[in-house]
Amino acid sequence: MSKTLIIAEKPSVAQDIVRALTPVAGKFDKHDDHFENEHYVVSSAVGHLVEIAAPEEFDVKRGKWSFAHLPVIPPHFDLNPIDKNKGRLNALVKLIRRKDVTALINACDAGREGELIFRLIEQYAQPAKGPLNKPIQRLWLQSMTPAAIREGFEKLRSDEQMLPLADAARCRSEADWLVGINGTRAMTAFNSRDGGFFLTTVGRVQTPTLSIVVEREEKIRKHVARDYWELRANFDAQAGQYEGKWFDPAWKKNDDAERRADRLWNQAEADEIAKAVLGKPANVTEESKPSTTSCGALYDLTTLQREANSRFGFSAKTTLSIAQALYEKHKVLTYPRTDSRFLPEDYLAVAKQTAEMIAGEDLPGPLQALAAHARVALNQGYIKPTKKVFDNSKVSDHFAIIPTLQAPKALTEVEAKLYDLVVKRFLAVFFPPAEFLVTTRISKVEAAGKSHHFQTNGKVLVKPGWLAVYGKDVDDEDANLVPVQPGEVVRTESVDVKALQTKPPARYTEATLLSAMEGAGKLIDDDELREAMAEKGLGTPATRAATIEGLISEKYMLREGRELIPTAKAFQLMTLLRGLEVEDLTRPELTGDWESKLAAMEKGKLKREQFMAEIAAMTEKMVAKAKGYDRDTIPGDYATLKTPCPKCGGVVKENYRRFTCTGKSGEGSDACGFSIGKIPGGRSFELAEVEQFLSAKKIGPLEGFRSKAGWPFTAELALVFDAEIDNWKLEFDFGEDAKKAENDGEPVDFSGQQSLGACPKCQGHVYEHGANYVCEHAVGEKLTCDFKTGKVILTQPIEPAQVHKLLTEGKTDLLENFVSNKTRRKFKAFLAYDGKEGKVVFEFEPRPGKPAGKVAGKTAGKAAAKAAPAKKVARKSAAKA
Repeated sequence: MSKTLIIAEKPSVAQDIVRALTPVAGKFDKHDDHFENEHYVVSSAVGHLVEIAAPEEFDVKRGKWSFAHLPVIPPHFDLNPIDKNKGRLNALVKLIRRKDVTALINACDAGREGELIFRLIEQYAQPAKGPLNKPIQRLWLQSMTPAAIREGFEKLRSDEQMLPLADAARCRSEADWLVGINGTRAMTAFNSRDGGFFLTTVGRVQTPTLSIVVEREEKIRKHVARDYWELRANFDAQAGQYEGKWFDPAWKKNDDAERRADRLWNQAEADEIAKAVLGKPANVTEESKPSTTSCGALYDLTTLQREANSRFGFSAKTTLSIAQALYEKHKVLTYPRTDSRFLPEDYLAVAKQTAEMIAGEDLPGPLQALAAHARVALNQGYIKPTKKVFDNSKVSDHFAIIPTLQAPKALTEVEAKLYDLVVKRFLAVFFPPAEFLVTTRISKVEAAGKSHHFQTNGKVLVKPGWLAVYGKDVDDEDANLVPVQPGEVVRTESVDVKALQTKPPARYTEATLLSAMEGAGKLIDDDELREAMAEKGLGTPATRAATIEGLISEKYMLREGRELIPTAKAFQLMTLLRGLEVEDLTRPELTGDWESKLAAMEKGKLKREQFMAEIAAMTEKMVAKAKGYDRDTIPGDYATLKTPCPKCGGVVKENYRRFTCTGKSGEGSDACGFSIGKIPGGRSFELAEVEQFLSAKKIGPLEGFRSKAGWPFTAELALVFDAEIDNWKLEFDFGEDAKKAENDGEPVDFSGQQSLGACPKCQGHVYEHGANYVCEHAVGEKLTCDFKTGKVILTQPIEPAQVHKLLTEGKTDLLENFVSNKTRRKFKAFLAYDGKEGKVVFEFEPRPGKPAGKVAGKTAGKAAAKAAPAKKVARKSAAKA
């Protein structure tokens, strides 16, 4: 009997499909890697199982990243299995090739990436002797409830319908490969011409995104604070006192963005006005106007990520993972990776049913308060057809994120926060506008033949409308302005002159950067304008979080609180790309245009061949520019260091490659020859680091260095005097001096430090010392203990707070940035102390579906045997490098 193979993107989705189909298609039997009944075989990928690669004759091996091998523009792409998922891939290939499997259904996530995952698996499974010719259909799910899955099977899409999306998916993948491989290798080859290996990654989306952040930081650095003054006066009326702010009614906007109607740029003038109006009467005019505000549109992924970042400090990646869990695991939200903020016009009945679920279900915890608002919406007939919510022209493959008909049962605190956010917006969008009474009061003081105006604003909430869903009520009486009777003259009781300074633009947060990416570099607050730019954004809602995380992991940006700060490496990349005149890689508008073209391809309006030809031409131009650049340095905006030259006390200046002494004159005529590279070991110096290094003659340990073969390592840097060259030079210090210091018998004074906790071996105190955290009895004169653990383990910095947790609770938090010496892949682990081994070991998360205690114990046992050698390898690699 012939069967249809259904391939989902993840095992959990395959299980959901089986549960949904069982009532209508019969019971499924469970096998090792699939489910099966009389009609269907259901299996899944685990995300991407294969990756595109250049044919072998076009491949560029590591260590040959030179211009001689570039550009790489292969005529076609081969497919390579991803090592860690080979078993799953082989199982799927076997199922696809089964003779009784006569048709395939793509049930991967409903989007471009899900389409690519399936298409590449199906392509890889084709036998060499000829195509399988098995018909393909598409399951397109917006919700993971059983009813929604069954409805999806009733409306399967044809292969012909999906081919434009498949073309766009392949183009996105191949374009990223071409630009990423050629750009990264060209820029790395350029930066490594003087020796070493300075990995310089670039990308079709990541580099323009970084450009946005760097340009903002450049404005911040170049900003010169200007003094200005504001005047605030208190006026006495019969009913009480109120405050007014001085302004110039004749002021008009001009090219100076820092000028405002309420700013004075001369202290003498501000003092003169304050003196003139003090104690004088003021005539009052007042105008009150009704005003309304409406609720914003429903959430797409980007607006949800922005709001969650602003309200809760969630990163874009965190918000996406929580939303995905609410969709996939709990089935309480619709598909989250959407760029639409509207619902289909035939969704009115579903919207009412959703409100009825919220009104009728006993939701957990704080979500209970939403039931009352849902009942109001239903009783008042608020949920009705409106273009603000229901608009087919604004819905593409996915609609806005809304609650499903399934009530949540057991959400974590962060899941409940995000669910609450979505439910509130879903209800509020149907409520009427909020109504305010906005009052503008002008108090005019005549003094010394001049009129001086002071403005007071009041805003009173008259009808909460949609704001009621967010807990707002009609303002109390004390929220009103102190009333002034018609014709009443008030008195200027006091005047305060405030000295202020202009501020630079704010750094990007993830919320504001997501907005900038959505608008292709234009930071747009207006929802309608942003929506008009949505098809020309940087990346897609589904990929923007990963782009930001990628820039952070490549050390192009740092997170400090909610701010994103570009590093020296980021500035160096932008200087290089501008100097080489490769602006294509830095311009958000161009990459936004590519996203627009991919969207057009999805709709069948652009041919795949045309798009790829444009990408290939841009790639060739980029490599040619880097290859043909023959000057010694790259023009740029370089710094002059505050710390003097260690040899002659002259001025040290930055250029593209080095920090160089330019002599006491700063012109180079009397330079002493001192210079150090800006990127020792493939790691860029931050300006603050190089200042500290020249001043203290040492710094570290620092992580992020790379050997000539490209392997990461950690080391300290020392500035040492070399008699042969009669100058100072930079050297790596891999801890030998520190080791000697630990064992030289000299007492160590820890009196200035706070203990991080009790040593797990001897109960002594543990402190920071050199490149390690050590027991006080493991260093100094009498060595009675040997407990120590590194400040950096497999490139993962270990903060003192984590060591404290290790010593007091037995293990650290889950740390995410360890890098295996064997595979070079990142991995997550806890650090735990193993009493039997007497060492700090790795402990891994239990695998899903396994008893936590048993697996954790087993894994920790294995880690106990492996962790110490892993750390030895890390030190050994650093010493070799």
